[in-house]
Amino acid sequence: MMEFEVVGGHRLRGDITPQGAKNEALQILCAVMMTPERVVIENIPEIVDCLQLIDLLGRLGVEVEKLGTGKYAFRAANIDVEYMKTEDYRRRASKLRGSVMLLGPMLGRFGVGYMPKPGGDKIGRRRLDTHFIGFEKLGARFNFDTGSSFFTVEGRDMRGAYILLDEASVTGTANVVMAAVLTPGFTTIYNAACEPYLQQLCKMLNRMGAKISGIGSNLLTIEGVERLGGTEHRMLPDMIEVGSFIGMAALTRSEITIKDVSYPDLGIIPEQFRRMGIHFEQRGDDIYIPEQEQYTIESFIDGSIMTIADAPWPGLTPDLLSIFLVVATQAKGAVLIHQKMFESRLFFVDKLIDMGAQIILCDPHRATVIGHGHSVRLRATTMSSPDIRAGVALLLAAMSAKGVSRIQNVEQIDRGYQNIDLRLNALGAEIRRVTE
Repeated sequence: MMEFEVVGGHRLRGDITPQGAKNEALQILCAVMMTPERVVIENIPEIVDCLQLIDLLGRLGVEVEKLGTGKYAFRAANIDVEYMKTEDYRRRASKLRGSVMLLGPMLGRFGVGYMPKPGGDKIGRRRLDTHFIGFEKLGARFNFDTGSSFFTVEGRDMRGAYILLDEASVTGTANVVMAAVLTPGFTTIYNAACEPYLQQLCKMLNRMGAKISGIGSNLLTIEGVERLGGTEHRMLPDMIEVGSFIGMAALTRSEITIKDVSYPDLGIIPEQFRRMGIHFEQRGDDIYIPEQEQYTIESFIDGSIMTIADAPWPGLTPDLLSIFLVVATQAKGAVLIHQKMFESRLFFVDKLIDMGAQIILCDPHRATVIGHGHSVRLRATTMSSPDIRAGVALLLAAMSAKGVSRIQNVEQIDRGYQNIDLRLNALGAEIRRVTE
């Protein structure tokens, strides 16, 4: 087991480039299964979750060729469908929540898919109903073996259908889109997720020969095609990393430039950080953040306390609420953080309270933060990373704290952030990876 030893209090300076988007990569990697032709993908983040999925694709029979850092070629010409029934597949896929998005490609191309109950972050209920209801609307038959926790979906005679999703699930929308693209007839998906990463998937599929319209809206129309061809695709930069670095600069009172952020795809994220009082400039496709001794949280027009809440796109992504919460601990003023989508994602605040943060956990979804205004620094402590996003939030807290902190279970952080310690050390941080 590895842990980070973090010496807090260092001010950072320099340029940093965000990695490719993890949440896009998991969708795009699954989509290579939809064609027997060559697909080349660039800017893949070489993080644990992506590397495990690439390994799983290889075991399914996909030819995988590494062309360079973050650049791979895939050819899914000879897929071993029977491997999905094996104990080895069950063991590997169950560790990776993103593997659930293999079902849509398998169902569309081969008419059948198998999936163990997936793992991933323990951040509350993350139901899969949206995926399977969508498949059933297309005419697939779904079975879940409660004893083995194994899903089977069969749909060799599927037809296009009207589908009203019960929630705007990103992975649910992606899975249903990938199944519908190779399903005869017209499929309409209403209340579809429209995040940039889902848009990227749809654009890639259209380049492969799919016929998807309405991209970027919550109403997608798909005309099924018989087969898809090869293509090349480049991942967007990871908006969660961009937001994490903005928060890091404010917490550590540092001057940094975040390079190549694909600013138009950040949506509401920059403005939400402005509401926290953080100053920055857009310089071309870069974000420049100057040293700032203090940042003051805005209040609403009527003077009431600011609320930062997650929402489906174009609202604020829930993956950044942990960062906003930590940033608020050193702001001047108060804010209510409202995590609507997951009921366990705020439970890491007890670790911040141990560090001296003033936080009231109102319930599993809401926390009120009263900022120190940098007048009182957080205290160093030993803590454990409960999930990817909370883990990075705790890392940022440790970087701003007084003393030496230790963060255990950094394997969780490695699942979503590539060489985060080395990249931050290059800016002047002092993070050491040690064996427990």
